[in-house]
Amino acid sequence: MTTTTPDTAPPRFAAPGSHAEVEEGTTLMPRFGADGLIAAVVTDFETGDVVMLAWMNAEALAKTIETGEGWYWSRSRQELWHKGATSGHAQTVKEMRVDCDQDAILIKVATAGTGANCHTGRKGCFYRTVPVGHKVSPTLALDFTGDVPLFDPKKVYGG
Repeated sequence: MTTTTPDTAPPRFAAPGSHAEVEEGTTLMPRFGADGLIAAVVTDFETGDVVMLAWMNAEALAKTIETGEGWYWSRSRQELWHKGATSGHAQTVKEMRVDCDQDAILIKVATAGTGANCHTGRKGCFYRTVPVGHKVSPTLALDFTGDVPLFDPKKVYGG
């Protein structure tokens, strides 16, 4: 699941240690899932709004740490992607955190261009609400939040 070549070794992080080392230690020991991925919750540095949820493999996590820009693993395309490489809406990492058991990453970013983080052109990927307290059915309707596209995705990505 990495894009490394036989000439380059994949990035190496410390292996998860004891319960105390993982939860209270000062060494990054990311716990990737069986699929080699770790969840990355991405928020807007200024507002704190969640703008996207993405996945990272070891290479994406290492590139993000080393470059200070958002790199992720696309599960649908099965490839590494640099956020903003196509759209120009690159993410500058302002802060990264790891959760208590080191199986999720929080990334606080400032986004270039229009500030859009979603491929739909919106500020964030969470632009619809799910009604709570209603019976679940195949017709359960979502409501839009009012987060309108900041650019035309067809012009940027084609289609």
